Formats: sequence, structure tokens, C-alpha cells
Amino acid sequence: MSGGSWQDGGLPGAAAAVALRASHADRDHVVDVLRVAAGDGRLSGEELDERVGAALTARTMGELAVLTADLPSSASPWAGAGAAEVKDVVRIEQEGASTRRGEGWVVPRRMEIRSAWGEVILDFTQAVIAHDTLRLDLDIRGGSLKLLTRPGVVVDTDALVTNYSKVKERRAAADDGPVVLRVEVAGELSFGQVVVRPPRRFGG
Repeated sequence: MSGGSWQDGGLPGAAAAVALRASHADRDHVVDVLRVAAGDGRLSGEELDERVGAALTARTMGELAVLTADLPSSASPWAGAGAAEVKDVVRIEQEGASTRRGEGWVVPRRMEIRSAWGEVILDFTQAVIAHDTLRLDLDIRGGSLKLLTRPGVVVDTDALVTNYSKVKERRAAADDGPVVLRVEVAGELSFGQVVVRPPRRFGG
């Protein structure tokens, strides 16, 4: 499949990989992995039913990867098949601009965000999560950082220094299951806001 076609939406690198359409074999592999994990005691019966249902209706490799993100790395649908690259550090630097990470983005281990009078949105609802912790180092003046969460994504802002700023957090419904990703927010926020919330029903 050549790059830039409608199948991958023209997405480069890892983003294109996670946007690839899943096959029946890919779905069956993930279902097998989930059943083994349940047999090992890693998943409850309820979690198994929920994840198997999601696997059978998954459209992309990214959606399948999310279902095994908190299981041993060998359980990933990417194992032995050219896994999406997980970067150690990703940097965002902007002024008076807007940046968004959306469906299928690969969560790094650490992000450095330098933003002046702009907006940064990190949407974790369909992100590919390959490890259990993300550290966000902020230097934000004006504007906002929005973190769109899902059950299993926990945000800790205790280490963030705020100057004339606000931190607003609203937990997702039924967010009492296992933690898939802990987002540790540190650094400094001046004349801005950090918003942590689940996505709205109709997007955004």
C-alpha cells in the first residue's frame, strides 16, 4: 500500500500504522490474547467480555492496540508485526497557535510543551498507550491545555505550579477500573488553564 492514500489518510509514520484497517485475523489474535490474560488473572470476567466485544467491532489497528495496552508487551497486536514507534520525548513549541493530538496518536513517555497564547489538546480516548506513565513538562503562558480522558486514564497535577491560572478536572463516568495510563503534569502555567475531562458526546 503506497503512502498518502485514503486508507491511511496521508498520515506519516506511526500515526499511519495505527490508522491501518484491522483484519479478521488481527481481531481474532487480540481476542485470543485477552482470553489468555483472563486465564492468567489479569482481567476479570466483566473486563474480558467488554474488551472482546470491542475487539470484534474494532476498525483499526490503533483501536486493537488500546485493548492490550495494559497487558505484557508480547500481547500487543503489533508484536512481531512492525510495532508503532513509541518516542521517549515529544516536544511541542508554539506561539499563538493550536495543536491537537487525536485518534490513533502514539503516547510517548514524556512531552515538553512550550506554548504562549495558544491551545494544546491531547485526546487520549483513542490513543495508542504502550506504557503506564506519561510526564508532561509545561511552560505555558496564556491559552490552555486540554486533556480528554477515558476510563483508566488518571491525571495528576500536584506538581504543577500555577500563576493566575485555573485547573479544572472532571472525571469520566465509571472511572473506577484499572489504571491504564497515569499522566503526571509538572512545570509552570501562567495566565491560562488546564482542563481535564472526558470528551463530549458529540466530539470535542
